[in-house]
Amino acid sequence: MTLWQTGFLNRHLKRIGHRQGHTLLGTACFMLSVLLLATPLQGGEPGAALSNVLGPNVLGANVLGANVLGANVLGAIEEAILDPALDPTLVSKLKLAAAAAPSFDNHYDAQVWLVSKDLPLSALIKDADQRLKLLTLIHSEATLAKVSPEIVLALIEVESGFDSYAVSSAGAQGIMQVMPFWKKEIGRPEDNLINMQTNLRYGCTILKHYLDIEQGRLADALARYNGSYGQYWYAERVLDAWAERWR
Repeated sequence: MTLWQTGFLNRHLKRIGHRQGHTLLGTACFMLSVLLLATPLQGGEPGAALSNVLGPNVLGANVLGANVLGANVLGAIEEAILDPALDPTLVSKLKLAAAAAPSFDNHYDAQVWLVSKDLPLSALIKDADQRLKLLTLIHSEATLAKVSPEIVLALIEVESGFDSYAVSSAGAQGIMQVMPFWKKEIGRPEDNLINMQTNLRYGCTILKHYLDIEQGRLADALARYNGSYGQYWYAERVLDAWAERWR
């Protein structure tokens, strides 16, 4: 374990010690998850080129439109572990979103994941419909690229604060702060990086590419994504966000 990983572990074990409801098992599981940062998270498959991953329908029909979150879903979820304090209307929306989400193994997993991520996101995005559409899309694009949706959430928090219209001083655009030169590199100059799905498709694919280059070493891949390779301040910021809100 490197020095930055040791520091990261120590900081968050102290935080866990002050949180209510954490058991020794929970602490042990967290320690294991941090130790795994020192090992490859991805398989041996080489990352697909951006030009092969960005299909023609990226800018097409809205996959999160009325047909997805509407009434035409595959039945109701029988039971789920939901906070009874949740607004009943939000519970209903969560069930519909979970039933329609294509990137989960089953509806129950989808509902649990959406509930757990909706709460921290509500501090940044007030509209429940917008949150559920965004969470469903992030999970779908991260799963397509074979990267962790939770890490993508943390990266987005650090990069743009979930602002799809964000533009950095260096010219990076959108929710995952993708540099426009990538469009020219892959021969797609017409792509709109402010479009949420397009930006997520680029960003998740780029992150997967760097994970492949680094053989799954997450901190180094994050540093490459940020353009700060050889330093770990950016990786620490992303992993802090992950540990505090998204894991």
